[in-house]
Amino acid sequence: MGFRTTAAVLVGRAVRVAARARGGGSAIPGNIALKINPTFLQDTIARIPLGVVAVSGSNGKSTTTNMLAGILREHGLKVFTNPSGGNLPQGIASSVLAGVSLTGVLDADIAILEVDEGYGPKITTMLTPSTVLLLNIQIDQLNRYHEPDRVVRMLEQVAGAATTSLVLNRDDNHLVDLDSRLGQAFTSTRAVSFFGATPEIIGSAAHGLASADRFGDDRVQAGGRDADVTVTDLGDSQAVLAIDGIDVAVRLPSRGLHYALDAAGATAAAKAILGSRFRPGLVTAALNGLSTVYGRGELLQVDGEDIEIIMMKNPASLQLNLDSLEFAPEQVFMAVDEGTPDPSWVYDIDLSSLDHVDMITGSKAWQFAVRLGYADIPVGGVDLDVRAALKSFLALPRPTRGRKTMILNYEQMMSIRKILGFKELEGGGRS
Repeated sequence: MGFRTTAAVLVGRAVRVAARARGGGSAIPGNIALKINPTFLQDTIARIPLGVVAVSGSNGKSTTTNMLAGILREHGLKVFTNPSGGNLPQGIASSVLAGVSLTGVLDADIAILEVDEGYGPKITTMLTPSTVLLLNIQIDQLNRYHEPDRVVRMLEQVAGAATTSLVLNRDDNHLVDLDSRLGQAFTSTRAVSFFGATPEIIGSAAHGLASADRFGDDRVQAGGRDADVTVTDLGDSQAVLAIDGIDVAVRLPSRGLHYALDAAGATAAAKAILGSRFRPGLVTAALNGLSTVYGRGELLQVDGEDIEIIMMKNPASLQLNLDSLEFAPEQVFMAVDEGTPDPSWVYDIDLSSLDHVDMITGSKAWQFAVRLGYADIPVGGVDLDVRAALKSFLALPRPTRGRKTMILNYEQMMSIRKILGFKELEGGGRS
């Protein structure tokens, strides 16, 4: 183990330096480390004293992982996490390379890992998490996982890998009774807890939580479980969480109930992990001082102007982000490329939160322009040259309400951040 681990660290770290010099995070270093030592993750992460926490679900994984890590750090724990959102084995391995010693030791008390739904069963089999936190099951792009039922089966395997505790979203159609589906043998030896929001808050959301429908089982009622942590109030980028009868006010990365539920899920997981050491007041300190994960409600400053980044990973993420808008953005830029191979899902989206789009770019720009046309939403221009389109948008006069808005798919978010000079994914800095 020792020689292979040392070789994996040395070579992987050299590749990582080269990759970062070219502009930021990459899974290539981790992929190479795993080629040299196929058990690289087991030999490093599995040695962390308090074990592994796996965070998964259709949306919100990166934000919630960041929040949970922040809460645990505020409680005095040293945390290893995959901060740049690399949630496949090679991405996690790349994160390990940033801080592991040549002998495979990470200076951490606990690992908080964002885990991709599809790779979740493989990763959790490798690393055997003590705690699993599942956020939601929503409609994704059809090319990824086809039907939500397939994601349900994947996440059931992830949940079943937990050795100590399982934390679930009680307001999700497929998660509210996941513990009972795992059976008594599981629940008799693991602690199961829930998080959620009040029915009034969910009912006030234009499209609810965008949870995937559960067909053929009318007996199951989302929201029908007691929650350890509940969202009881929601404001502009802030929320109130009820924790064991104590109201805790927290700042959110951006507007929206989905961000509040991420905070509730992270808090419930921290409570499950820490037990009697958990202090509700430290949640406020942790979340109020937390940096936003890149691309997830991120606010960038470019030449003195604020630019809000809204990422559209799939139908639910776009819909929930649009629902959170208080008013139609004054200036809107859209960019969609081959990372969204089948953009037909945009026809299921209620776009009424927008009253115009100034510029659309990317290889799928015309498909989105047609959809906006059917919705009678004016489009100022379409330019397939991303740099030219971006230059035109940035040249628009400063908006009176103070910020420009960019709606981007994941790949374009990564590319445009680099074009704007934000190349450091793991630290958020501009270079």
